[in-house]
Amino acid sequence: MTGWLSRILLPLGAVLLMLTLAGCSDNGAAEQARQIEKYTELNKGRLAALGAMLDKGEVRNATLIRHYAEQLNQKDPSLAPIVTALASDAGKGPLFESLRRRLDEAQNPANFVDETMRLDELENLYQAADPALYNDMLSDPLNALADMSGGSLPRVNAVSRESELTGNGDDFGPGSQLIGNPTYGEWQTGSNGTSFWAWYGMYSMFSNLFHRPVYYDNWSSRRHYSYYNDVGRYRYSSPRDVLKQQQVFTQTKKRFDNQGKRFDSPYAKTRNGATGLSRQSQQAPSVAQATKASTERQKFRSNYAKDSSFRNSGNRTSRSSRRGK
Repeated sequence: MTGWLSRILLPLGAVLLMLTLAGCSDNGAAEQARQIEKYTELNKGRLAALGAMLDKGEVRNATLIRHYAEQLNQKDPSLAPIVTALASDAGKGPLFESLRRRLDEAQNPANFVDETMRLDELENLYQAADPALYNDMLSDPLNALADMSGGSLPRVNAVSRESELTGNGDDFGPGSQLIGNPTYGEWQTGSNGTSFWAWYGMYSMFSNLFHRPVYYDNWSSRRHYSYYNDVGRYRYSSPRDVLKQQQVFTQTKKRFDNQGKRFDSPYAKTRNGATGLSRQSQQAPSVAQATKASTERQKFRSNYAKDSSFRNSGNRTSRSSRRGK
């Protein structure tokens, strides 16, 4: 009798378990879909509100960017092209447009391996469009302008350039806060397998201000603090951007491994140098922590990285920082 019941009840229990798991999976997918819809609408509203604040001059560091740009244009008119390019972030410039573009891309499920990764991106965008965090993010272009002034304009939310160079003697020149940030340039790889930083066209004057290339392997170990690289990278990078950064790291690490040398990620260690950041930024996980937590979810469909519609090559042309090569 017991054996007969077992032969019936065990398969029945397995069927019931499968039905229960399927039901849980369906409920989870439905809740995830609701969250995606919610964050899509929240992001539309938050970006519109942020844009209005920028238009009205209600973002402090954006206002300072305008002020610094005016001061620099009066002091040295020859800097006008690069100053004007950086000043555009005081309004709905490249940094703001990158958030709007990412929201457009996040509305297409085909751009992501799964809906979990898509929801992650929408949540990151919601945080990135927070006015307090966006204000902190603007400290990088603002401090690039400060460094171009030769010290007459103070840095904001970061230690002075003099203090920075005292602790780390390597000088990557004006605009070093923006190196690694895909809003302003990209890592390109030469025929020898070495990657170097190439500014997008409107920022190419930085190459003239600092007359030697910035190589990825040297920058990775000796870079200074910046808000993007040490606090905001996982919020202010698209999934595609993070994938490309990982590819440059993997390629460089492999080259070092072949030489019997060690190579660490530029984001493995958070640099010190932040001052006066918002409470939201202070409570945010470090870039290293955030990267580790999301590593397995940063795998994208190959057509996402290759699709020319995501390259924006018509609007942003790159110029190699290796002048004359």
